Amino acid sequence: MSKRFIFFFLILTSLFSSSVFADQRYLLNSGDILDISVWNEEALQKQAVVLPDGIITFPLAGEIVAKDKTVADVEEELTKKLSEYLADPVVTVSVTSVEGNRVHILGKVLNPGSFVMNQPLDAMQALSLAGGLSPYAEENNIIVLRRAGTTQQVLPVKFAEIKKGKALNTNITLESGDVIIVP
Repeated sequence: MSKRFIFFFLILTSLFSSSVFADQRYLLNSGDILDISVWNEEALQKQAVVLPDGIITFPLAGEIVAKDKTVADVEEELTKKLSEYLADPVVTVSVTSVEGNRVHILGKVLNPGSFVMNQPLDAMQALSLAGGLSPYAEENNIIVLRRAGTTQQVLPVKFAEIKKGKALNTNITLESGDVIIVP
């Protein structure tokens, strides 16, 4: 292989991987905890919880919608609002807890409950967190309830088929707030 080909391949790989990363940025959820600070402004350092309505409050900036935004989006909005009072504020926002990124598992599993998703999870991984299915669970009647605004979707999870390597498309990637029901 020529050096040009290797160089070109490395450039394409890095461009692709950075664009994939940008598409998968974490979006804030209600319940997440943020540390917010403004450089060189001791009075403007605060921990904020994203409220159920998606709002955070910060001194001088007031209310800001944080839910479904990235950390960079929140930093940008805070910087814009604080610029009315401070010359060139340098705002840092970091997520200290992803408590709002939860799924709920109900029914015939060994440990039903609410689970924080610290990483992307699919249905099978979440069921594993719940200790697996009980012996009387209906393996091919599992559903995921997903709220989208005022409507709900019902998504089937064919557990028995997935175990056989079939119906893998029903092993969906979960989203915050999803409810898995195991009859």
